[in-house]
Amino acid sequence: MQLTVEPVARLIEQFARLPGIGPKTAQRLTFYLLRMPDQVSSDLADAISDMKQRVRFCSICQNITDDDPCAICRSETRDRALLCVVEEPLDILALERTRGYRGLYHVLHGALSPVDGIGPDELKIGELLARLQRDEVKEVILATNPNVEGETTAIYLTRLLRPLGIRVTQVARGLPVGGDLEYADEVTLARAIEGRREMP
Repeated sequence: MQLTVEPVARLIEQFARLPGIGPKTAQRLTFYLLRMPDQVSSDLADAISDMKQRVRFCSICQNITDDDPCAICRSETRDRALLCVVEEPLDILALERTRGYRGLYHVLHGALSPVDGIGPDELKIGELLARLQRDEVKEVILATNPNVEGETTAIYLTRLLRPLGIRVTQVARGLPVGGDLEYADEVTLARAIEGRREMP
Protein backbone atom coordinates (compact mmCIF):
# COMPACT_ATOMS: atom_id res chain seq x y z
CA MET A 1 0.00 0.00 0.00
CA GLN A 2 1.34 3.44 -0.99
CA LEU A 3 1.42 5.79 2.02
CA THR A 4 1.53 9.08 0.04
CA VAL A 5 -0.40 10.11 -3.03
CA GLU A 6 1.51 9.93 -6.32
CA PRO A 7 2.08 13.70 -6.92
CA VAL A 8 3.45 14.11 -3.37
CA ALA A 9 5.69 11.04 -3.68
CA ARG A 10 6.94 12.32 -7.05
CA LEU A 11 7.89 15.74 -5.64
CA ILE A 12 9.62 14.14 -2.64
CA GLU A 13 11.59 11.97 -5.06
CA GLN A 14 12.60 15.02 -7.15
CA PHE A 15 13.71 17.05 -4.12
CA ALA A 16 15.74 14.07 -2.86
CA ARG A 17 17.72 14.06 -6.12
CA LEU A 18 19.18 17.49 -5.27
CA PRO A 19 22.65 17.60 -3.65
CA GLY A 20 22.53 17.91 0.12
CA ILE A 21 18.82 17.01 0.29
CA GLY A 22 18.07 13.69 1.96
CA PRO A 23 14.70 11.92 2.15
CA LYS A 24 13.60 13.69 5.36
CA THR A 25 14.42 17.18 4.05
CA ALA A 26 12.69 16.32 0.76
CA GLN A 27 9.57 15.37 2.70
CA ARG A 28 9.70 18.58 4.77
CA LEU A 29 10.08 20.75 1.65
CA THR A 30 7.20 18.97 -0.08
CA PHE A 31 4.83 19.31 2.87
CA TYR A 32 5.89 22.93 3.34
CA LEU A 33 4.83 23.67 -0.24
CA LEU A 34 1.54 21.84 0.32
CA ARG A 35 0.71 24.17 3.23
CA MET A 36 1.76 27.37 1.43
CA PRO A 37 -0.56 29.43 -0.78
CA ASP A 38 -0.63 28.34 -4.44
CA GLN A 39 1.34 31.47 -5.41
CA VAL A 40 4.44 30.29 -3.49
CA SER A 41 4.73 27.01 -5.42
CA SER A 42 3.82 28.78 -8.64
CA ASP A 43 6.58 31.38 -8.09
CA LEU A 44 9.09 28.58 -7.34
CA ALA A 45 8.14 26.69 -10.51
CA ASP A 46 8.38 29.91 -12.57
CA ALA A 47 11.81 30.76 -11.10
CA ILE A 48 13.15 27.27 -11.93
CA SER A 49 11.71 27.40 -15.46
CA ASP A 50 13.04 30.94 -16.06
CA MET A 51 16.51 29.97 -14.82
CA LYS A 52 16.65 26.91 -17.09
CA GLN A 53 15.52 28.94 -20.12
CA ARG A 54 17.69 32.05 -19.67
CA VAL A 55 20.92 30.93 -17.99
CA ARG A 56 23.75 29.57 -20.15
CA PHE A 57 27.54 29.39 -20.12
CA CYS A 58 29.53 32.48 -21.06
CA SER A 59 31.16 31.82 -24.43
CA ILE A 60 34.47 33.22 -23.09
CA CYS A 61 34.93 32.08 -19.48
CA GLN A 62 32.29 29.32 -19.16
CA ASN A 63 30.73 30.98 -16.09
CA ILE A 64 26.95 31.02 -15.87
CA THR A 65 25.27 34.10 -17.32
CA ASP A 66 22.01 35.38 -18.74
CA ASP A 67 23.88 37.78 -21.03
CA ASP A 68 26.72 36.54 -23.25
CA PRO A 69 29.51 37.40 -22.69
CA CYS A 70 29.12 37.70 -18.91
CA ALA A 71 29.58 40.95 -16.97
CA ILE A 72 33.10 40.03 -15.81
CA CYS A 73 34.31 39.28 -19.34
CA ARG A 74 32.72 42.52 -20.65
CA SER A 75 34.22 44.67 -17.88
CA GLU A 76 36.75 47.30 -19.00
CA THR A 77 38.28 47.49 -15.51
CA ARG A 78 39.45 43.87 -15.20
CA ASP A 79 43.13 42.95 -15.64
CA ARG A 80 43.11 40.88 -18.85
CA ALA A 81 46.67 39.63 -18.28
CA LEU A 82 45.50 37.60 -15.23
CA LEU A 83 43.32 34.50 -15.61
CA CYS A 84 42.12 32.56 -12.57
CA VAL A 85 41.06 28.98 -13.32
CA VAL A 86 38.40 27.56 -10.99
CA GLU A 87 36.42 24.34 -10.85
CA GLU A 88 32.86 25.69 -10.49
CA PRO A 89 30.90 28.94 -10.92
CA LEU A 90 30.38 29.08 -7.13
CA ASP A 91 34.16 29.46 -6.76
CA ILE A 92 33.97 32.75 -8.70
CA LEU A 93 31.37 34.06 -6.26
CA ALA A 94 33.65 33.16 -3.34
CA LEU A 95 36.69 34.88 -4.92
CA GLU A 96 34.70 37.97 -5.91
CA ARG A 97 33.55 38.41 -2.30
CA THR A 98 37.19 39.02 -1.33
CA ARG A 99 37.37 42.10 -3.58
CA GLY A 100 41.09 41.25 -3.83
CA TYR A 101 41.19 39.82 -7.34
CA ARG A 102 40.63 42.00 -10.42
CA GLY A 103 41.54 39.63 -13.25
CA LEU A 104 39.39 37.35 -15.39
CA TYR A 105 38.23 33.77 -14.79
CA HIS A 106 37.86 30.45 -16.53
CA VAL A 107 35.51 27.76 -15.17
CA LEU A 108 36.42 24.11 -15.77
CA HIS A 109 33.07 22.72 -14.54
CA GLY A 110 34.70 20.04 -12.46
CA ALA A 111 38.05 18.45 -11.70
CA LEU A 112 39.91 15.47 -13.07
CA SER A 113 38.72 12.28 -11.42
CA PRO A 114 39.53 9.08 -13.32
CA VAL A 115 37.67 7.02 -10.70
CA ASP A 116 34.48 8.91 -11.59
CA GLY A 117 35.21 8.82 -15.31
CA ILE A 118 36.04 12.54 -15.51
CA GLY A 119 38.97 13.13 -17.82
CA PRO A 120 40.23 16.24 -19.65
CA ASP A 121 37.55 15.92 -22.35
CA GLU A 122 34.76 16.24 -19.77
CA LEU A 123 36.13 19.58 -18.53
CA LYS A 124 36.42 22.98 -20.27
CA ILE A 125 40.16 22.53 -20.83
CA GLY A 126 39.96 22.77 -24.63
CA GLU A 127 38.17 26.10 -24.29
CA LEU A 128 40.90 27.27 -21.88
CA LEU A 129 43.68 26.38 -24.34
CA ALA A 130 41.87 28.12 -27.21
CA ARG A 131 41.42 31.18 -25.05
CA LEU A 132 45.09 31.30 -24.05
CA GLN A 133 46.14 31.18 -27.70
CA ARG A 134 43.69 33.95 -28.58
CA ASP A 135 44.04 36.32 -25.60
CA GLU A 136 47.02 38.17 -24.08
CA VAL A 137 47.17 36.28 -20.76
CA LYS A 138 50.49 36.58 -18.93
CA GLU A 139 49.63 34.60 -15.78
CA VAL A 140 47.26 31.73 -15.05
CA ILE A 141 46.31 31.34 -11.39
CA LEU A 142 45.15 27.82 -10.57
CA ALA A 143 42.48 28.02 -7.86
CA THR A 144 41.34 24.42 -7.79
CA ASN A 145 40.04 22.89 -4.58
CA PRO A 146 42.67 21.62 -2.10
CA ASN A 147 41.75 17.95 -2.45
CA VAL A 148 43.12 15.04 -4.51
CA GLU A 149 41.04 15.88 -7.59
CA GLY A 150 41.86 19.59 -7.41
CA GLU A 151 45.59 18.95 -7.00
CA THR A 152 45.57 16.42 -9.85
CA THR A 153 43.85 18.98 -12.07
CA ALA A 154 46.35 21.70 -11.09
CA ILE A 155 49.34 19.45 -11.88
CA TYR A 156 47.80 18.40 -15.22
CA LEU A 157 47.11 22.02 -16.20
CA THR A 158 50.61 23.12 -15.17
CA ARG A 159 52.18 20.51 -17.45
CA LEU A 160 49.85 21.55 -20.26
CA LEU A 161 50.31 25.33 -19.89
CA ARG A 162 53.98 25.69 -19.03
CA PRO A 163 55.19 25.02 -22.64
CA LEU A 164 53.02 27.98 -23.77
CA GLY A 165 55.38 30.38 -21.96
CA ILE A 166 52.67 31.60 -19.59
CA ARG A 167 53.42 32.03 -15.88
CA VAL A 168 51.44 29.40 -13.93
CA THR A 169 50.80 29.99 -10.24
CA GLN A 170 48.57 28.36 -7.64
CA VAL A 171 46.67 30.02 -4.80
CA ALA A 172 48.46 29.67 -1.46
CA ARG A 173 47.18 26.90 0.71
CA GLY A 174 45.80 28.72 3.69
CA LEU A 175 42.73 26.83 2.59
CA PRO A 176 41.91 23.60 4.41
CA VAL A 177 42.91 20.41 2.61
CA GLY A 178 39.84 18.52 1.48
CA GLY A 179 37.67 21.66 1.57
CA ASP A 180 35.86 23.61 -1.15
CA LEU A 181 36.59 27.22 -2.13
CA GLU A 182 32.93 28.20 -1.89
CA TYR A 183 32.98 27.59 1.91
CA ALA A 184 36.15 29.58 2.63
CA ASP A 185 35.88 33.00 4.29
CA GLU A 186 36.88 36.18 2.45
CA VAL A 187 40.08 36.84 4.44
CA THR A 188 41.44 33.32 3.87
CA LEU A 189 40.66 33.55 0.15
CA ALA A 190 42.23 37.01 -0.16
CA ARG A 191 45.42 35.77 1.53
CA ALA A 192 45.45 32.69 -0.69
CA ILE A 193 45.31 34.88 -3.83
CA GLU A 194 48.02 37.23 -2.49
CA GLY A 195 50.26 34.30 -1.48
CA ARG A 196 49.96 32.38 -4.74
CA ARG A 197 53.11 30.58 -5.81
CA GLU A 198 54.76 29.31 -8.96
CA MET A 199 53.77 25.75 -9.83
CA PRO A 200 56.68 23.26 -9.65
